Amino acid sequence: MTNHAITKNKNLLLLIDTDWHARAIQSIVGVLMLSLYLWIAAGIIGLIINLQHIVKLGWAGIAEHIIIDVVLILAILELIRILQSYLALGRVKVTFILDVALVVLIGELIGLWYKEYTLTEVGLHIAVIAMLTLLRIVSIRFSPDAVD
Repeated sequence: MTNHAITKNKNLLLLIDTDWHARAIQSIVGVLMLSLYLWIAAGIIGLIINLQHIVKLGWAGIAEHIIIDVVLILAILELIRILQSYLALGRVKVTFILDVALVVLIGELIGLWYKEYTLTEVGLHIAVIAMLTLLRIVSIRFSPDAVD
């Protein structure tokens, strides 16, 4: 085998090397988590800035934005939990994904309180939330990690 062929084989093996792959994924997930932490910080700063508008608009006028912002921050925290579990377990737990979806959809349902909505919209949101809740129960019950 020539030196060129050996170098080519080493380069090919580097691409499928699990240590390199794991380090690359950890770096990417770390950057994602850092971005999410910065997004949370910006959201908290935005909440604090919105507090000054309470004097002008009244508490009820600004409460809608604060509630929705807090729910979005909770959804971002759930995303961070997904990334942390991926780093720890090497896989994503379905229950964590369902948690994020539930938090976002509940936030959307809360947002409907402050808008004109139809009964169909509310019913659809409630039906999807109920379905995701059932999926979450089933995913916990039949999880490979579940102990009988």
